[in-house]
Amino acid sequence: MQIVATFEHTVFLEMALSQLKERGVSDLFALPLDNRTEERRLFDSLHHSDGVSLMGKGMVLAALFSVVGASRGFEMEWGPVYWGLIGAGLGFVLGFLIDLLIHKVIKKKRRLLKGKRSEVILIVNCEETEASWIEPLLWDHLALGLAKIE
Repeated sequence: MQIVATFEHTVFLEMALSQLKERGVSDLFALPLDNRTEERRLFDSLHHSDGVSLMGKGMVLAALFSVVGASRGFEMEWGPVYWGLIGAGLGFVLGFLIDLLIHKVIKKKRRLLKGKRSEVILIVNCEETEASWIEPLLWDHLALGLAKIE
């Protein structure tokens, strides 16, 4: 039987490995995953989306600025339609630039400060009788996920 578990690369993994070795399990295989080296794409394509939208604040500010521009446009020379369109364009550009700044600068710094490290896959070859105590031991040492293969 094989038990496959994923861990963050922390001291809990080391503690789980040492306890497994102390109890006589010697057929262990730990595989660290590599970190992503390339930056994520900022703009999505038709076939790939990461769930981050840069248009949310732009649309809200476009609606807000177009209402203000149209209402003030009654007193201005070009009229409410043109000033509403100008306000919508300016609001969208401002919101887009705010979202771009947040995602490129602030969230990148937060990711670097957090120091996100990759996971480690641990494969334990054992007998079915040993699996009854190995599985709770791995869960107690903060395994992210666990699977048994018979």
